[in-house]
Amino acid sequence: MTQDLYKQKTSLELSWQQEYNQHGKYTLDMVRIDAKIREVINNIKLEEAKIADRENAIANSAPQVSVAT
Repeated sequence: MTQDLYKQKTSLELSWQQEYNQHGKYTLDMVRIDAKIREVINNIKLEEAKIADRENAIANSAPQVSVAT
């Protein structure tokens, strides 16, 4: 899922660059693309936080071994 989000972000950045190359100035379409890029970045951060939470939960759930004396 995260890889797909990174691909989507890259695609949007390329669209932004093409728009700029065509018009040579900041356009309304570029504003929309910027907003979508911010949305995708937020989704990436959320996904990465979920992955980190899962990894922490797994690490913290390791069995505790005690030696009875």
